[in-house]
Amino acid sequence: MFKQRIVFVHGAGPFGAAAWPRQHGMALKYDALFLRRHGFDPVAEPVESSFDADAAIVLRSLADDGRGAAGGHVVAHAEGAIAAMMAAVQRPDLVYSLTLVEPACLSLTAELPATAAHRALMQPLFDVRHQLGDDDFQREYVRRMFAVDLHEPASTEEKRSARRLRLQAPSWEAPLHIVPGVPTMVLTGGWEPLYEEIAGYLKETGALHRIAAGGHRPQDSVEGDRAIRSFIADVSRAHSVQAS
Repeated sequence: MFKQRIVFVHGAGPFGAAAWPRQHGMALKYDALFLRRHGFDPVAEPVESSFDADAAIVLRSLADDGRGAAGGHVVAHAEGAIAAMMAAVQRPDLVYSLTLVEPACLSLTAELPATAAHRALMQPLFDVRHQLGDDDFQREYVRRMFAVDLHEPASTEEKRSARRLRLQAPSWEAPLHIVPGVPTMVLTGGWEPLYEEIAGYLKETGALHRIAAGGHRPQDSVEGDRAIRSFIADVSRAHSVQAS
């Protein structure tokens, strides 16, 4: 039986299947791929991020790789939403739907107050990221972003994670444009004005907006997982009818 593809794109933290623990079961109904963005590898040393490379990874995952059809649904979290939107702009014919979870699409809302305040807070840190150590950057990033203190990275993977974070380009530099004609849902946690502002902007362009518990990871909550599955199922049914 043919399964529609779903591509999951992680943010700046966990990657691959580890970034989507509640969505693993969707592989029973869909052809699910849990991607690793550029520079995210369990063994290789992290490298500088690339918006274009990330978008290319998404587009390759939507190609007809022998399954009999190209295209699929894209679900993306935080910084991963940048790659998802860039891919949809380049090849809207391949993207059945976009689900953007707490999307870090700051370049779309650069002139709005919450985004401007966030950039004013974070840009001085990004401006000196190449002069800071990985641990120092991560500690200050988490303090500014989430107002919590972080323990020193101890394991090899924790140290790699700190380096990956420092090597991420700031989200407000992404070359983003609105995606016309692609069914889109934005899922936020209702905890941070920045993401609600981005969601509001996208809603004005035609996207659905849903709020679920879970802070910056609403996809991990029962309500958030249900919203993702319901939206994709609705679009999937409509797409199947159009294709028949």
